[in-house]
Formats: sequence, C-alpha cells, structure tokens
Amino acid sequence: MPETLTIRILRFHTAVPGFRGETIIVATTLLDPKAYPFEEIAGLYRDRWIVELRLRDIKTTLGMDILRGKSADVVRKEIYMHLLVYNLIRVLMWQASESHDRPLHRLSFAGTLQRVNVVLPYLWLFSGTKKAVVLYQYLLSWIARDKLPFRPNRIEPRVVKRRPKEYALLNKPRSEMREDLLQ
Repeated sequence: MPETLTIRILRFHTAVPGFRGETIIVATTLLDPKAYPFEEIAGLYRDRWIVELRLRDIKTTLGMDILRGKSADVVRKEIYMHLLVYNLIRVLMWQASESHDRPLHRLSFAGTLQRVNVVLPYLWLFSGTKKAVVLYQYLLSWIARDKLPFRPNRIEPRVVKRRPKEYALLNKPRSEMREDLLQ
C-alpha cells in the first residue's frame, strides 16, 4: 500500500419526492474526469443498489442465509442448487417480461417464486399435455402482472434485518444442552 493515495471526491444529491434528499459522497481512485465522467460514476453508484437486491434474493428469499451442509462438498452443492434455482426464476421473469412487454427490472423476484410454488405441482400433474402449456402461459402472465413500484434514487440503510427464530441459539455443545434439558 502506498504512503499516500490520490483520490477524487464526488458529491451528488438524491432527490425523491416526498422525502428529504441525501448527499452521497463517493471517493474514487478514478482520477481522469474525461475517461470517468461524474454522471457515469454516480450512475454506477445508484446501480449498486440493484446488486444488493440480487444478493438479498439469493440469501434471504431463497433461504441461503444459513448453509446447513456439514462438509465443504455438501455446502458447495447447496450453493450450486441455490444459484440454479435463482437462475431458473430469473429465466421465468425474463420470459414473462418478453412475452408481456414488461420491464424486467420491475418484476418481483419474491412474487415470481411464490407463483412458481403455487403452479409447480399442477405443471407436474399436467406434464406432457396441452394443459401444461396453457398453465405455463398463465404463469408467465401472472408473473408479468406483479409489477414493482418505480423507485429511483432509493436510499436504504446498510443494516442486518434478522427475523427472530422460535428457538434459542445453540451456543454450547449439544451434549451440555441435552443435560440441561434433562435436569
């Protein structure tokens, strides 16, 4: 790491109607304003929110916030399965977007997952029949109707939102916990 670092400070203001605006300060080592214009860097900063939402889709909505595998191999398979499901849901969203002329970024990932969970048993039941094709088309139209509100310049705090579990944490060896229960 060098002793000193030359940085460029960029400030931009977010204005959302009905809310107090916020000044965002970005420090970057991209010093050339011609090669890296202010508007481009500010746009990239705004787009980073989309990346955070996609990570939330994988970790929270798909339940990958806690991996249950006991070996590296099983954990790797668990991650691959979550990513496979994530990509399959995204493909469905893309198909719904294309076939119903909806902007892809305005479709709900969680809503799509819920609709797939409702329709999937019936797709298996009717697999290989014309009813399955009709049901699939209905699923795509149902996904396309679930539009997210338009929220440009959205600012959210970077905090962890843990939902309380109905059981206490296992914070000592299982054998000790069993002994405590038996006493």
